[in-house]
Amino acid sequence: MLPFSNMPYGPAPAWCFPLTEACMYIITAICVWHAYRKGIGHISWLLGGLCFGLLLEYINVYTSSGYFYGRFTIMLGTAPRNIPFCIGCGWAVIIYSSRLFSDRLGLPLWAAAALDSLLALNIDLSMDVVAYRLHMWHWDWVSRGLPGSALSGQWFGVPYGNFYGWLLVVFFYSLFGRLLERISGKAAWKAVFPLLSVLLSQIALYISLFPLAALLKSLWGITSLHRLIFILLMLMGFVCAGFRRRQPVAAAPWPLAAWIVPVWFHVYFLCWLFLGGFSGENNLMTTAAVLNATIGLLIHLPQLFRKPGITFLTDRR
Repeated sequence: MLPFSNMPYGPAPAWCFPLTEACMYIITAICVWHAYRKGIGHISWLLGGLCFGLLLEYINVYTSSGYFYGRFTIMLGTAPRNIPFCIGCGWAVIIYSSRLFSDRLGLPLWAAAALDSLLALNIDLSMDVVAYRLHMWHWDWVSRGLPGSALSGQWFGVPYGNFYGWLLVVFFYSLFGRLLERISGKAAWKAVFPLLSVLLSQIALYISLFPLAALLKSLWGITSLHRLIFILLMLMGFVCAGFRRRQPVAAAPWPLAAWIVPVWFHVYFLCWLFLGGFSGENNLMTTAAVLNATIGLLIHLPQLFRKPGITFLTDRR
């Protein structure tokens, strides 16, 4: 058992982790099938997200003294600093489904990448607080020197820096991937671009999370919360500006791979919020979780009823 200090909740039911893992692999298979039918560009984008997710988690666990994962069936690395393979799949399907959504809106490049990031954050806000209490992963607040307690510190026990990192990860991968795709339309290059975007994204992420963050804190006392608020406002600004420059797009049936990912994450972890007995811990946390899941479902489910045809999303009168 890993040192889950200051956590009043015991281990999750024995079937919780296998069920979660099985669902993740089923969702991944749905996305793989969709990508296979769409061609090499979609396949490489999904696999690039998988590689990026696994690389991120590997680096995070091996460079952090107080971040661990629970024991899933398929683990990569050496315990206790090994990572679940299903977490990499989670990164891949969230990034993949977010792009399927944003591509339907005809947004310009920067706005589309920003929307991908905000959609991914919406999922993470539903997931992290609950998964943390199920001991799927753990931040050791004591060894990491974080202010507050394991359940009430920052975002109900989840460090603000985690959400800041989520936004940057998806934004950099989506931005660099889309930029590189514009260089050439050849199928051979489409297989390379997502992998190259992983490298560029990792470099940009490292600079943002370490030397730049340390510089901002030393010069002006800017914390992870300040950086999170700034990047949120910046991405929202990109999306708002992009909606004014939308292009007409063909409205097609909403594929299963696009909506099953956000719907499953929101519904599954919302159920565990109540089944695990966490809903009675903090009324504000429960309200925020229900509200966030509702927003996510309201964003994605209406797409199921969107009629095929050409939708002109820009009023150029």
